[in-house]
Order: sequence, then C-alpha cells, then structure tokens
Amino acid sequence: MVIEGFHSPRLKTFFRFYITLKFVKYIVLMYLIHYNSEYSKADAEETLAVVKAAGAEAILFQADLTKIENMSKLFDTAVLQYGGIDIAINTVGKVLKKPIVDTTVDEYDSMSDINSKVAYFFIQEAGKKLNNNGKICTIVTSLLAAYTGFYSTYEGLKAPVEHFTRAASKEFGDRGISVTAVAPGPMDTPFFYGQESEDAVAYHKSASALGELTDIKDIAPLVEFLVTDGWWITGQTIFANGGYTTR
Repeated sequence: MVIEGFHSPRLKTFFRFYITLKFVKYIVLMYLIHYNSEYSKADAEETLAVVKAAGAEAILFQADLTKIENMSKLFDTAVLQYGGIDIAINTVGKVLKKPIVDTTVDEYDSMSDINSKVAYFFIQEAGKKLNNNGKICTIVTSLLAAYTGFYSTYEGLKAPVEHFTRAASKEFGDRGISVTAVAPGPMDTPFFYGQESEDAVAYHKSASALGELTDIKDIAPLVEFLVTDGWWITGQTIFANGGYTTR
C-alpha cells in the first residue's frame, strides 16, 4: 500500500494511524508512507513505528510531490521494495480560508499544486503502477457540495478530483482497478481548527444534521471498505459528514 501525506498538521498522521492499524490487522502487510518535509518527519516516523509494532513491513519516503518527477519515484520505490502495489490512498490537502478579493497569485498557485495537481498525478502514477484489481482512493472535502464563501481555493481546487476520479475509473476499469474519493465534513482535528474562529466552529457543528463535527473514526472505516470489500463502488465521491452537505 502507498499512503501519500503532505503538509500534515497531525490530521493526516492521525488518519494514517487509524487506517494502517486496521489494515495491518486484516489485510495489508507492506506499506510505503510518504511525508513532505522535515516538518512532518517526526509524525511520519511515529506512524512507521506504530505500523511496524503491529507486525507489518513499512518504509518512509520523503519528497515534495508538487515536483511531479518525485511522484514516479514514490511509486517506483514501492514497487522496487515490495514487488507491486495493490492500494494507493492520497490524503493530501491544504486549506485556505480567505476572501476571493484578498487571495494572492502565490496562494492560488500553492492551493492548486497541492489540492489538484498532486492529486491528478498521484492517480496517473497509480494507474501506471498498481497491480490489476488495485484500489485508488483520494480524500477530498464535503465543501464540494456547499454553498459558502471564503473557501474558494479549497473547495474549488478540490473539485477537479471528482472529475479525475470518474475519468480514471473508466480508463482503469478494464484492469479491475476501482477509483473513489471520500468527502468528509469538517473534522474535529487540528487541520480544521487552524483557520476557524470559535463562532465558525459553532456554525460548522450546527450545520451538520447530527449536530457534530466529523470524527475521523467515522471516515477511516469507509476508506477501508472502499479499498477492500467495496471494490464494486468506483468513479464516485462518497460524502460522509453527518448531514453537513448532501448531493
């Protein structure tokens, strides 16, 4: 399994902790865990230790994946180390909460690189390198179905991943590869709180039909299902958010 992370302020690490432990217990024995920089190295090493303690093999791979040549190296390293790849999960994401009129070109470019370009070339490389009957899953956002302001570069530049997912599922389907995306609601993690005021947090909680933020423990089992028994689901984005948004 290849698990791709990015500028991860513990959200992605927590996600990796949960899902890798479940996979180690049931199906997956070999991992390549990506981290972006020295900033996230400690979290990656902690994840590595947890996976190994659970009885699986794992290696770390550090690279800036906005430099697309590193995407091939990521997958090639996994193939060289383990002989093949069955599952590829992309947890990359970056949030910017800012009015359109105040967003700079540099901010837009960074959001595009991280939320769209990396996702596209992750799916591309997975399509080249995965074994037949493999599984690809990308984490997106429930804001794709929201009518709201201030998240234009986040929701707008995650939106293409829905189209990438549909197209890839058609193109890779003859090899039995399923391609999905999961769209969580605002999650009760540091990834969410970094850009939200107390009033905004209260609003996001109230916007959910179930009155809570999304719990990461409700998302990881869904991803697990999609890349195992749920292989028949492909080309779709699954919204899992307690009724925060619907389609």
